Amino acid sequence: MPRLATAGTAAVRAARDFLFAHATDYSGAVDGFVAPQLDEFNFALEWFDVVAAEHPDRAAVTIVEADLSAQSWSYGRLSERSDQVASWLRSIGLGRGSRVIVMLNNTIELWEVMLGIAKLGAVSIPTSTLLSAADVEFRVERAGADAVVTLTDLADRLSEGPAGVLHVGVGADVPDGWIAWDDSSSAEVRFEPDGPTPASDTSLLYFTSGTTSRPKLVEHTQVSYPIGHLSTMWWLGVRPEDVHLNISSPGWAKHAWSSFYSPFLAQATVFVFNYARFDADQLMQVMETHHVSTFCAPPTVWRMLIQADLGRLTHPPRELVGAGEPLNPEVIHRVRDAWGGTIRDGYGQTEMTCCVGNSPGQTVKDGSMGRPTPGYPVVLVDPVTGEQVEDEGEVCLDLARAPLGLMAGYFEDPDATAASREGGYHHTGDIAARDADGYLTYVGRTDDVFKASDYKISPFELESVLLEHDLVVEAAIVPSPDPVRLAVPKAYVRIAVAGQDDLDATASSVFAHARDRLSAHQRVRIIEFVDDLPKTISGKIRRVELRAREAERVESGSDAAQFLDRDYR
Repeated sequence: MPRLATAGTAAVRAARDFLFAHATDYSGAVDGFVAPQLDEFNFALEWFDVVAAEHPDRAAVTIVEADLSAQSWSYGRLSERSDQVASWLRSIGLGRGSRVIVMLNNTIELWEVMLGIAKLGAVSIPTSTLLSAADVEFRVERAGADAVVTLTDLADRLSEGPAGVLHVGVGADVPDGWIAWDDSSSAEVRFEPDGPTPASDTSLLYFTSGTTSRPKLVEHTQVSYPIGHLSTMWWLGVRPEDVHLNISSPGWAKHAWSSFYSPFLAQATVFVFNYARFDADQLMQVMETHHVSTFCAPPTVWRMLIQADLGRLTHPPRELVGAGEPLNPEVIHRVRDAWGGTIRDGYGQTEMTCCVGNSPGQTVKDGSMGRPTPGYPVVLVDPVTGEQVEDEGEVCLDLARAPLGLMAGYFEDPDATAASREGGYHHTGDIAARDADGYLTYVGRTDDVFKASDYKISPFELESVLLEHDLVVEAAIVPSPDPVRLAVPKAYVRIAVAGQDDLDATASSVFAHARDRLSAHQRVRIIEFVDDLPKTISGKIRRVELRAREAERVESGSDAAQFLDRDYR
């Protein structure tokens, strides 16, 4: 029996349809958008189930495995199955407010349990399957988890931890004391909630990626992500019946952005390709076969894609977007030349939905993150004075007009929450420059930007130049301590195979390339070639680790493996 639409359903639909109507009208969308104000709302019950009844046979999730076999689950089937999962979760002792770590790969159980948890009014804590046992233990304890739903193959990651936590195993060989996920298939199919869901209740807890410190735990409400992602849906350009491919691993907020809330808000299909190893040609074959119409990928994937013959994809997606880290202009140029479309960059954090983006149908300035999305009062603030500035400063949100998509705060950490809201702004920690047309360009993290000879250096700007060199695959810029200049730019560089036979020649070529394209004060002075760059599990470069490594090297006096610019010292 289908669920009836509620006032919440109608409010979300009206806001969603307004954005559809202004899909390519930036001013109209930003000026006219009003976020729904709700006292009660449950995304799974009042949105997913209602739209599932409208088109029960439409594919909600399609998964293609590494062997290219494919399977789809319809909206109707996933609605019914998540009802059953919610009933079963209740039967094993979970209920409204229970906190459940979900540590799964891109398999259908992930969507089943996320929707089931939402229907129950419980709290999902998505977690990467790549975490170590120590990392998992930290997350279980820090979140006060009541249960963990994970693969039986990962049982060794949960051998330690607090007593009383339920362990639900997905897969064969369920360990003693665990509950088998397969038991859920015999549960009551129909689920009846125990009452309405307050909009202010917690729906999600997400650990940040931890690029500069220990991960913080971000708390989102029943509306901040579920409805707040209307801004993300608008930026992505996803529409009803689109097939939306997002390359992102479960456990990180970007997966919720583009593989859960946005496509379901748009009544589109979530598309997943579970490749064993990245192969650009195979990815394009899959996209062609399954008519992928909107495509979101992180910069790392885009950089690998342009190493292949992009012409193999004869019907490129209508919408191309990138997020996670800033996208370098060279990548944008190469894709535009091959596919005719422009990769539209966007910006947000675990703490919020997409707040800045290059939206469909607008002028895209290469290298720019775009402009504020509907519902987001984005301002630039001087990190020193705390005053608003026009041209360059920290990206902040004006809390006098607090956006719906912003987190409730850092979970059970009032000091961190207060620090993030100092001066009446939500502080992102990211620096951006704004041009005369209102477009924002990423400069760097407040703790990544450094001074050399009293000039401010943006690592991202220098890295973008290095990546234009044919032999440079990845690059990270950090300050190298210098007694005269305070610091000089040093590049950690991963190079293509073709450049590895003669490192001296490759270094000379990269230095020359940088000298031709950078101002004198920006010049890269030191290069160190590396096999890989340290990254978080979500793929973001840990410059903080590289800075520490370089400081230790300089203090020790070692010049091993360093290549110096001809004019340095």
